[in-house]
This record gives sequence, structure tokens and C-alpha cells, in this order.
Amino acid sequence: MYSDAEAAVLYDLLNPWDPEGWPGDAFYARLAHRAGAVLDVGCGTGAMLHRLRADGHTGRLVGLDPDGAALARARRRADVEWVAGTAATADRWDGEFDLAVMTGHAFQFLRTDEEIRASLAAVRAALRPGGRFAFETRHPAARAWEQWNPSNAAEVTDAAGRALRVWHEVESVADGLVTFLGRIADARDGALLRTDRERLRFLAEPELDALLAEAGLAVAARHGDWTGGPVGPASREIVTVAVAAPGD
Repeated sequence: MYSDAEAAVLYDLLNPWDPEGWPGDAFYARLAHRAGAVLDVGCGTGAMLHRLRADGHTGRLVGLDPDGAALARARRRADVEWVAGTAATADRWDGEFDLAVMTGHAFQFLRTDEEIRASLAAVRAALRPGGRFAFETRHPAARAWEQWNPSNAAEVTDAAGRALRVWHEVESVADGLVTFLGRIADARDGALLRTDRERLRFLAEPELDALLAEAGLAVAARHGDWTGGPVGPASREIVTVAVAAPGD
């Protein structure tokens, strides 16, 4: 079996945080460096906040995630606050952040309207009036899941020197929810080391904007890619920057 701790290390190998090489990372880095206090909701292994601190961010940086193995890896850096919890627990903070982010399509792990409502309300509570919430979700029209199959497997050598093959297999697509398996195998003999079942929600803009407005978050910017292009039928992303309305 491939342990949770090993999987957390592998995630960083497959998804390195690289503002110089990846436009999405650069997008969030620009926002974060202009904010005095940043909350990373679904921070995972903490790669973004690690890099922000290494690049000279001197403000408050807080990472929130429910995954214990990912947080254990994140805690290698002690000059960032790390908190165990889901997005819906962000309301433990009251108007303390200039910016909240959900990167890596983490928003799509909120699968029901109730989960989204609770999470957005909590994020809104954590933001100062005028604070911003930035996140991305895959555009459902692009049907990204059609590329999630063994023929698009990645091959990587992990930290222990093992050659691995990593891929996804879609089980079902229904009512905006995509259920899929994430598999890790030994690249030498094909032995299966780990299987995880995940489910993501794909939201269209009208549904998304209604839920944001309900939480007191107004869309300030919306892009269909990481270079600032508009959302259109061919867009792969729905990138949103929402602003926290003044409280009552």
C-alpha cells in the first residue's frame, strides 16, 4: 500500500507550486503579495504559503485543511499558521483576512449546495469588509473528465526512488457530479499500490454566482483562463475574484 504520508509527498512532485512556470500559480501569488493577511482554504501540503513566505511575504499566512497527512507535510514550515478543518470551519476567524483563496480546484470538493453555502458563509465571515475571495473551478462545458483515463497517466519517480504510474478512471457523470478513481501503480510491474475514490462538482456560472451572492460575496472579476480572457464556451476554467460586502 502507498501511505497517506507518501501520497502527500507524491502530490507535491506531481503538482509543484511554480509561479514562474505556471500562470495559475502566478495569478494567486500576485493577489497574495498585495494582501497583508492571507487564508489558504484547502491548503493541502502548504506549497503556496511556503513559497509566499520564502519570497518575502511578511504578513499573516494561515493554511486550513482537513487532511492530516497533508498538514503534517505543511507544518515543515513553522512561520505559517496551520489549522485542521474544512472550509465550513473558516468562521472561527472574524473579519481577520484581506484575502482568502481556494487553489487547485479545491472548490469542486464542495459537492452539495449545503456544503457550498456553509463554506462561503464561513469564508465571508473570515474576510474583512472589502476583502477578496479568489478561486477557480473547471468550466463544465469543457468536460475535463473526458481526459481522465489511463491513457493520460503520469509517470514519476517518488521520493523513495520508486517509478510510479498515476492515473484517473471516471466511474460516473451525473447531475453535475463526476465520480472517479485515482490510482497509483508500480511502473515496473504494474502492481496497484493505491486507489482513492473522489467526487467533484462542476458548477455553471449562474449557479455559482447565486450562491456567492447569497453569502454576501459580489463577483469583482471573472476570467476563463489565467491570462485574463473572458469566460466563453471554449473556456476550461471559471476563475473568480469575489469581494466581501460590508457587514450588517
